[in-house]
Amino acid sequence: MKKKVTMKAQLILALLVASATAFSTTASAYDAPDTPGQEGPIVLPEPYLMNETLEERDARMAWWKEARFGMFIHWGLYAVPAGTYRGVTSERNNGEWIMDTMNIPIAEYEKLANHFDPKQYDPEEWVRIAKDAGMKYIVITAKHHDGFSLWDSKVTEWDVVDATPYRKDLLKPLAEACREAGIKLCFYYSIMDWAHPDAQGMWEPYYNSGRTNTRANPNFPDYVENFMKPQLRELMTEYGDVAVVWFDGEWISAYTSDMGKDIYRFLRELQPDTIVNNRVDKGRQGHQGMNTEGNFAGDFGTPEQQIPDTGIPGVDWESCMTMNDTWGFRSDDKNWKTDTDLIRKLIDVVSKGGNFLLNVGPNARGRIPPQSVKDLKTMGKWMDVNGEAIYGAGASPVPSPAWGRYTTKGNTVYAHVFDWPKDGTLKIEGISKIKSAQLLTSCGKQPVEFTTNELHLQEKAPNEFASVIALELE
Repeated sequence: MKKKVTMKAQLILALLVASATAFSTTASAYDAPDTPGQEGPIVLPEPYLMNETLEERDARMAWWKEARFGMFIHWGLYAVPAGTYRGVTSERNNGEWIMDTMNIPIAEYEKLANHFDPKQYDPEEWVRIAKDAGMKYIVITAKHHDGFSLWDSKVTEWDVVDATPYRKDLLKPLAEACREAGIKLCFYYSIMDWAHPDAQGMWEPYYNSGRTNTRANPNFPDYVENFMKPQLRELMTEYGDVAVVWFDGEWISAYTSDMGKDIYRFLRELQPDTIVNNRVDKGRQGHQGMNTEGNFAGDFGTPEQQIPDTGIPGVDWESCMTMNDTWGFRSDDKNWKTDTDLIRKLIDVVSKGGNFLLNVGPNARGRIPPQSVKDLKTMGKWMDVNGEAIYGAGASPVPSPAWGRYTTKGNTVYAHVFDWPKDGTLKIEGISKIKSAQLLTSCGKQPVEFTTNELHLQEKAPNEFASVIALELE
């Protein structure tokens, strides 16, 4: 029989006990020479490798560094209000934080579960959208800050099976669809939990409001051992291979670095090949996504809504970003990034040695917004022609040129031209000993005339977003 704890019971328990009270930056060898322009040396923490060698770590990270492009999915009960609560629209540009930003009590937030019945959810379609876009992995919010679980958890009734009319596990069919399509399945998990009494500060009316609470819950270790770990064990043992565990919410005061290291070891013991982001540990520098100096658990850094100006040589990192303004679905968020912007952001990230994790926020019915689908399809068409300049590509060997970006792979440098020269002459600075130059097109590679430091191009750009020329070096 399941051991279940309702949110209301958790709140009562919290009131009863209220008065009681890294990222491993020793990464593998960089795929390309260090990106020029980085100011000062990068101070790397000591390794945190669970007794694995650098060669073993390289092998574990290999698929991730080859993939370069993944889909983030923020989905949960927050898709029901979609940014509006009791007729009032949240002023902040977010959907998934509405419980916090609108100060919704737990008992009221619970009622949203009665309206979460995603009958249009089609995991095979989601995976197809990701695959057609050229994405190689999917990271879905198995549990976000509101504590609601998208699977049938054995340790709580605050999940999709027990609390909603849908009454079906959302992750199992997604896992099956990913396996069928050859897409890596990854889970996001929030350390912060607004629903569990032992996870949040008990000195506020209903729950810890997030980043500002500095009083640690004395029962938090119990939450880690008796709730968080059992849930993580479920995710790591019931859904097949989990390629990445993507943590968030580690900033709360009760969570410690020692807890993070223990969780990291716990996951790697369950699935030795899994990759874990740096937010499993403490010390992240805000949206920069990288850690301060120290011995941190975790395999890659997580810049959020930004791309490091010069990359982060010697460090594995992934820039996560929204397609509009919000992570979770918000009905009034129409501020979509353009196709050109999204494609060039992908190129920019890879040119600096990182991965690009691009988010979609499905609605409460289980549909990915049409604009997201449209833009991802456009990205996929670009990737069909130019994917070889992205997959497995490394950072530029020279500073970014004014006209675009460079990526590298082996003896080939790929020139991604954003601004096509009007006179047909493209200056290639810092790249020498060119053996051949070929333009990537939908009809195959076409030879490009060149001299020592110049490419002589056709009059019109073949691609409106970014035209790519493969430069094979001697």
